[in-house]
Amino acid sequence: MRHYGIIGNPLGHSWSARLFNARFENEGIDAEYALHPVTLLNKNTLDTLIRSRRLLGFNVTIPYKQAVIPLLNEVDACAARIGAVNVVKVEWTGDEYRLIGYNTDYIGFRESLLPAVRGMGERHALVLGTGGAARAVAYALSAPWDADGWAAWKVRMVSRQAGDSPYDRLTYNELTEDIVRQSRLIVNCTPLGMYPETDACPAIPYEGIGSGHILYDCIYNPEETLFLRKGRGRGATTLNGKEMLALQARAAWKIWDN
Repeated sequence: MRHYGIIGNPLGHSWSARLFNARFENEGIDAEYALHPVTLLNKNTLDTLIRSRRLLGFNVTIPYKQAVIPLLNEVDACAARIGAVNVVKVEWTGDEYRLIGYNTDYIGFRESLLPAVRGMGERHALVLGTGGAARAVAYALSAPWDADGWAAWKVRMVSRQAGDSPYDRLTYNELTEDIVRQSRLIVNCTPLGMYPETDACPAIPYEGIGSGHILYDCIYNPEETLFLRKGRGRGATTLNGKEMLALQARAAWKIWDN
């Protein structure tokens, strides 16, 4: 049997195991996918986990998408540009292994967003957060893509504190109703609103949101976060991260099964 899994903390919100295990069962693949909560990520804890299960691959989620990079032997070019890894392939040679990092978050996000933005005119986007998911989303939005109806966006990232970024960056205190009104796409890449703390949402001026907006939440549990509910209440189109999860998982499986 082949073993795969996901590392992160917490993992109570994750649907990855049910997604992959359903695929394994439906396609008759002799494999299993398990949740592996990790409270402290370092070389020793990762090595112990990989060897104990003889993992062939694993996903990485909050808060380790950036912290895992120094522990890898190699990082794919796209993941290196993004600065975050959510998929690791384990290549075994006898009792030794190499770890290769990839990013499929940007693939899942971009492919799930495309139908909603095809033919859209002015493209200004706000990306809430600066962690691994936010980096993947900003990369997906700003990079060119050979697909009908896709065009690069002008991206501004929003965080609690000022800091360096390859994209324009604002703090929440600097985010005005006018800026929100001009930003037709707003993507929540923070964990605010994720199960079980479903009564939280990003502190943005929701008054600037209208029927011309798209609000996208990378969270998929719950399926409608407070962020999306507030946007829907003001007439915005809303999308959650469920399809992004499925599409990035499909891309991850292609990496592991190659």
